[in-house]
Amino acid sequence: MEYSLLCHASHAASLPPVRHKVLVLCIMLSLWAYTLYCCIGYCSSVPSLAADPGEPTSPHALPTELLNGDGGDLDSSLSRVDEWEEGRTLNGSETKKLPQAIIIGVKKGGTRALLEFLRLHPDIRAVGAEPHFFDRNYEKGLEWYRDLMPKSLEGQITMEKTPSYFVTKEVPGRIYAMSKDTKLIVVVRDPVTRAISDYTQTRSKKPDIPSFESLTFKNITAGLIDSTWSALQIGMYARHLDRWLKYFPINQMLFVSGERLISDPAGEMARVQDFLGLRRVVTEKYFHFNPAKGFPCLKKPESNSKPHCLGKTKGRTHPNIHPDVVQQLRDFYKPFNKKFYYMTGQDFGWD
Repeated sequence: MEYSLLCHASHAASLPPVRHKVLVLCIMLSLWAYTLYCCIGYCSSVPSLAADPGEPTSPHALPTELLNGDGGDLDSSLSRVDEWEEGRTLNGSETKKLPQAIIIGVKKGGTRALLEFLRLHPDIRAVGAEPHFFDRNYEKGLEWYRDLMPKSLEGQITMEKTPSYFVTKEVPGRIYAMSKDTKLIVVVRDPVTRAISDYTQTRSKKPDIPSFESLTFKNITAGLIDSTWSALQIGMYARHLDRWLKYFPINQMLFVSGERLISDPAGEMARVQDFLGLRRVVTEKYFHFNPAKGFPCLKKPESNSKPHCLGKTKGRTHPNIHPDVVQQLRDFYKPFNKKFYYMTGQDFGWD
């Protein structure tokens, strides 16, 4: 036996180097194949830990599953739907969300100023341009709308402003369909002053339009006011608010005074920040009144840099309107104002 092993070892040692390497390789491959075979056999005997193929693997499948009543753990599934719907991510990175608060009006009330003031707050992310989604682009869908929004972090509020929303009949129901919890902000202003400002803006673009007086009256001799003129319609705030209250409670809406936004911007901003559930970050130290413009400009606290004012289109000089026409408009708006004060619980002091 010893002789046989010695002979075999002597024979192997005498093999050429190439054949010797091939032999070693074959032995290693055999050992690897045997080990793999053993592992497969062991794994097949262990109970499967794979996910049930019936479970949804993508949040995109969840809405259909919930509608069909096959959701399993409903609370967990709804939570995952909410994450998909709001564009959230699990790692807390920036994402685009549908707005949780919207400045819905009114035109020439001070909406641009309010938006710029709000954008100073670190917990506000707002789109600069007016999306006009709910009144002009609704057919493009919510994903198109979401894509317009700036990216935001968890805990930040996404906002937009489109002043024509307040006076457009279809908008309240459409915003409610997006989210019944949306917070709504309306900047209002003396309706007579607002109408004159509206006319001034239009005349800057179309210098050949008729006079303010001729557009105000159906019959100037009889003093019959044309309430169908859009510049006058907007100021009938109570009439428009009636539509919104069919969908949203009054405590979900904040009415900002356009006049106080100029005379006391920090005070009005305190109300807005409280309404949105934010810290009072934007305070009087951010404002510098510009007598030439007639409204406050923004400044960086503890900085010597020049204050930032709104563009040249803001603070235009109004045309001189005959006092009798102004008084007739005040009389026209008085019942609308009175009802609006009652509905909002605020006296704006326009009468």
